[in-house]
This record gives sequence, structure tokens and C-alpha cells, in this order.
Amino acid sequence: MPDEPSDPPPVDPARTARAVPEGLVLVPTPLGNLGDVSSRAVATLQAADLVLCEDTRVARRLLAALGIGTALAPLHEHNEDARTAQVLARLGAGQRVALISDAGTPLLSDPGYRLVRAAIAAGLPVGALPGPNAAVLALVLSGLPPLPFLVLGFPPPRPAARRAAFARLRAAERAGLAATLIWYEAPHRLAETLADLAAAFGDRPAAVARELTKRFEEVVRAPLPDLAARYRAAPPRGEVTLLLGPAEAEPASATDLDTALQSALARHSTKEAVALASAATGLPRRQVYARALELQRDR
Repeated sequence: MPDEPSDPPPVDPARTARAVPEGLVLVPTPLGNLGDVSSRAVATLQAADLVLCEDTRVARRLLAALGIGTALAPLHEHNEDARTAQVLARLGAGQRVALISDAGTPLLSDPGYRLVRAAIAAGLPVGALPGPNAAVLALVLSGLPPLPFLVLGFPPPRPAARRAAFARLRAAERAGLAATLIWYEAPHRLAETLADLAAAFGDRPAAVARELTKRFEEVVRAPLPDLAARYRAAPPRGEVTLLLGPAEAEPASATDLDTALQSALARHSTKEAVALASAATGLPRRQVYARALELQRDR
């Protein structure tokens, strides 16, 4: 008989403490379920001289639940530039500073990017721990193709800007982009955002993931128009992640082929131009080569 699987080794607190990075450390926090916090994240927050956070009220509740008394300081969009110089001075003096967001992995749609860039530019140590992320969790639950994917943060809140952003993405798809697209969205804007997506992308498969890891977790998978109608009739609550399946390959038109060929022929040999245009349009090389000869004869 095969050996029974052995129990995992017990957690060694001393080893965990030694695994805490120095300098500025990005620490993911649970999306909602406190059980998702890692022992290494707890050790890092305990060992820090300061914890930077989006909202001290949210962070204080988390640290209290974990039995951690490290000092807190806010870092948000309006004070990040002013706070950066103070944090760099602490790091330069050898202190350890942890950065957390309200939920999930820092920097993704949350403050901290400018601070990280400044610390790297100053040659100071920057580390990060793996952990919860709403976009990745929603992706693996969505039933949509997992690779490649593109996380786009929050769509513009104003309708005109949002529709323009979706039109640019649709143009990028026509030029060859094929990825599952992921956004975060406020629940009160979800229905109108879904309607704008349906207008731009049509009857594409999509998913809405809500309240991930929490008591009322929900993942609804349906075409865009159906999702728009569902949430128009019953506005959702809680944290929302929105996913759109990738575009299907569209056959290239004669105009597309001519445009690609003319551009490539102006800079490359016929053989190279045919290879580039074939890759850009997805058309067979023999067909592209024949058209290249026609274009060259016409010229």
C-alpha cells in the first residue's frame, strides 16, 4: 500500500520571523475572511516599526483582531507625496515599514505606487508578500479563459469617459488584443457600466464576482446584456469585480490587409513584409504574398 500522506510540519515562529523582509514591505490583507491572513503577514506586521494604511479605522480593526499593536499612519491619494519623504527617512535609518490596503494586495487600485518608486530610486530595500487579490480570485472563479488577462482597475466614473475608454479597448481588440478583461466597480454604478460594456462589446460572456470570501459571496456568469438587466432590476451590494471574456478572432478585411502590407513594404523587404502582415492579419502567407505582388505591380 502507498504511504499515507504525512501531516504538514508545524509552523516555526522563529523561522517565520526570519522570513520577514527588511525595509518597505507590501503586505496583503484578507478580502473579508480573516482566516486568509498568512502567518508571515502577521509576523511582518508585528515586526514593523510603522504600518501605513489607507484608512486607520479599517486597519485598526484588523490589527486588533490579530493582536497586533504596531503604530499606524494613513497613506492615501492626497498625502502620499508628503508622506513619502518621512517614510524614506525612516527606511534610511534602518526601520521596517509595512504597507497595507483596506483589503487585498497593496498598489492594485490602491495608494503606494509613488512611495515604492521613490524607495527603489533611493536604493532602499522593498519587499512584498504573496496573498489575497480580488482580481485573480474572481478570474479563477469566472469560468472565463484565465490567460492572458488584463486588470484595468476602476472604469472612469463619468459615463462619457467610461464609454470612450471602452471604445479604445474595443479598438485595441480589433488590432489584436485578446485577453480576459477585469475591472473593479462600485455597486451603485455596476448596472450602467454593464450597459455601456454591452453597447461597446456586444453579447460577450462575462461574470460579476461579489463579496469574495465573505458570507454572501456570489459569482454570476452570463452574457453582458443579461448581467446588465439583472443588476438594473436588483442593484447589488458590497465589493464587486467585473470580468469580460476575450474577443473572438475577427477575419481581416481586404482593407486591413492592404493597410498592413503597405506599411510593412515601406520599411521592409517583400519577404519580411509578408511575414509581418500575415502575423498581423492572421491570413495565410500565400494569400498575403500574392496581394503584396499585386500592390507592387500597381505601384
